[in-house]
Parts: sequence; C-alpha cells; structure tokens
Amino acid sequence: MRLVRYGRPGKEKPGLFDEEGRLRDLSGVVEDIDASVLSEKALRKLAKVDWKTLPVVRGNPRFGVPVKGIGKFIGIGMNYSDHAAEVGAPIPKEPIMFMKATSCLNGPDDPIQLPKGSKKTDWEVELGVVIGTRAQYVDEKDALKYVAGYCVVNDVSERAYQFELGSQWDKGKGCDTFGPVGPFLVTKDEIFDVQDLDLYLDLNGKRVQTGNTSKMIFTVAQIVSYLSRFMTLEPGDIITTGTPPGVGLGRSPQRFLKKGDKLRLGIAGLGEQQQEVLAYPKA
Repeated sequence: MRLVRYGRPGKEKPGLFDEEGRLRDLSGVVEDIDASVLSEKALRKLAKVDWKTLPVVRGNPRFGVPVKGIGKFIGIGMNYSDHAAEVGAPIPKEPIMFMKATSCLNGPDDPIQLPKGSKKTDWEVELGVVIGTRAQYVDEKDALKYVAGYCVVNDVSERAYQFELGSQWDKGKGCDTFGPVGPFLVTKDEIFDVQDLDLYLDLNGKRVQTGNTSKMIFTVAQIVSYLSRFMTLEPGDIITTGTPPGVGLGRSPQRFLKKGDKLRLGIAGLGEQQQEVLAYPKA
C-alpha cells in the first residue's frame, strides 16, 4: 500500500493511492495514519479494505508527512561508502547516530526555509524507515519484522551549525522545515529488496545526487537492530539512513542552498518530493 496524509497543515486526512494511481480517502476506515495502524496485523486488516468503495479525492491536494505522531526522528550519518569517499571521511566502524527534532518535520513539497544566519544549508536524499512494532534489543535477522514501511526523506542540514559549533550534529539537523518526509509511506511488502533502491536529487533541474541503497555501509536491518540496543523504537518512529554522494559539502567548489533554489528528489518505488528554498523572513 501507498499510504498518505493529505490536506492543509494540521488538518490532514488519511488516504491511499489505489492500483490505478488515484488518491482515495481513508477517513471512513481509520482516523489517521499513526501508530495504531502500523503493526503487521493492522496493516493486513487495512489491506483487505476494498479500495473501490473508498471515495476518490478530487484535485491536487497538498501532502503532509505520511505518519502522524512521530515520537523520534533518528538519523544515521556517513552511511554510504561513496559519500564518505567524496567528503574524505573514514568508513565508520559503527553507525553514526544523531537526532532530528520532530519540529523540523515538513510535508514533502512544502518549502524549505533557510534558518537565520544560514551559510551552508545542504541537501541529502535519504531512505526513511518507519517503525511499525515496538523494538527493543532485536536481532538483525528479525529486524525487518519491526518495520512498517519506507519513505523518502530530505535530511536538510546546515553544515556550519553541524560541524563548526562544537561536536553535536543535532544543531545543524533540526531547524524548522529541515525534515521533508513523504509523499508516501510504502508498506514493506511493496518493496522487493530495500538494499537495492535507486535514489536521486536534482538541484534547479540538474542531477546532483545519484545512488543506490546497495552502497549502504550498514543495512536497514543492521541499523534497526543497532538502534534498538540504545533506545526502544516505537511505532511511528522514523529512521533516516544516510545519503549517497553529491551533497553540496562534497562538491568542488562547495555549493549550498540559497533563496529560489528548487529541489526535486526521490527513490524508486517510494515517490518524489519537490521543494523551493525560501530565505529567513526579515523582522
């Protein structure tokens, strides 16, 4: 299933895209796409609904973050071997973990706003993993059982805040609008091999990022298992799993986002995002 939340910010309704590519309203079946519908049992029940009986949504509504009530937004850094090479970083021996503030969550096509004083805001197309079942100390071989599905994430990052203001990456990761997620939550049964998905990102119509999840240093299963050692993963938590090469930080000369830039990014089978970059409003 391709599950979505559509409508004005704060007023989103649950929906799904049917086999013919039409948006259908799910609000008569579930209250929202949240933790209550993300377990395997709940998703199987939802999959049995006859989509032909659901109302078709007309027009082109805005899409919000496809999951409501996200408790944790966890990032994994430097997780593609070719990205580590482009920025001259060593291959990490264990996953590099950071947190993105949930206040940075943004609809997939909502604008990105540069934070006040930003000089090095960067783009990062990434595979997002949505937890479906509470996970604590899970084995790698069982880890994907705890996953509800996958989505596209743009892990927008202010590099000066990330690297030049001490050792805490979180400072550059959680600014408002820095977490576009969606458009879809694609349930895991739709993805044949999560370690073989193409990713891409265009800046102003030019392809700048191209990659494949086969280049991950730590697989999705390894990441879920690893994180569950240090924190309990709850239904609705999102893990963003690292970016392929082509970020502004790794270019020569370096290139960072400025007002008016337009991004287009996506992952095979998971949909596409588009964002315009806005300047921080003057007082």
